[in-house]
Amino acid sequence: MDKRNEERIFKALMIIALMIVVGSFFAVVAVVVLKGAPALSLSMVTQTPKGGYYLGKEGGILNAIMGSVYLAFGSVLLAMLISLPVSLGLQRDYIKRTKVAYFIRLSLDVLWGTPSIVYGAFGFSVMVYLGMRSSLLGGIMVLTILQIPIMIRAIDETVKMVPVELKEASFALGATRFETTFKVVTRQVLPGIATAVLMAFGRGIGDAASILFTAGYTDNLPGSLLDPVASLPLAILFQLGTPYPEVQQRAYASALILMIIVLSVSIAARKLSRRLSVNIIK
Repeated sequence: MDKRNEERIFKALMIIALMIVVGSFFAVVAVVVLKGAPALSLSMVTQTPKGGYYLGKEGGILNAIMGSVYLAFGSVLLAMLISLPVSLGLQRDYIKRTKVAYFIRLSLDVLWGTPSIVYGAFGFSVMVYLGMRSSLLGGIMVLTILQIPIMIRAIDETVKMVPVELKEASFALGATRFETTFKVVTRQVLPGIATAVLMAFGRGIGDAASILFTAGYTDNLPGSLLDPVASLPLAILFQLGTPYPEVQQRAYASALILMIIVLSVSIAARKLSRRLSVNIIK
């Protein structure tokens, strides 16, 4: 087989793979939109569940929408406060022993691939030991632990791409290592940070297993960090588990709302990343 035939075969395989991925995406979107749009209404996004909501009666999922927003944004903010310093500290400017950095990155990769139910079980065990009940705070803490490996590794890979010459120029101008890291390097990796936040947010807002026992579920909006909180993934799960067709259709409407939230955050993050890219020195 000559090189031209090999090229044609691999090109065909690439096109097929691309069509499978794109086709799967549009198939999921089509099913959710077609089944969820008819059940979507203003009351569904502005009201909390009334009595018998899961039996097909009136109400909405405002509690799950706001709960997911609280959980996702709270955990992303907390994860960012932890992940950014760790990501910068993993660089050779601070860790001279490359084996230590390699072991830390390997551990983070393992944590990234760990099923979320493991995080949920760990968080639940800690909460039982501390005497805590399922709450918004418990859900935020577990989601933060879930997001930290994702955020650290994403930012870490971006920081590695910062040119060494840029750091050397900063040192030559009299800047300290700390000033170079937080005033020069951080500015260069702002688009990468935005991408890391988006990845962590998507994982956090769409996860159900880790918050099933740590955040709990309630038909009311949380009044404090110690109150249980609902979430969209669990709302979808509970609605699909009912034998009533109208409630199952609401589950697809809930999934559509979740997709709209994730899509909105993705678009906002992309626009922010483009604006921040003007600070990058190429």
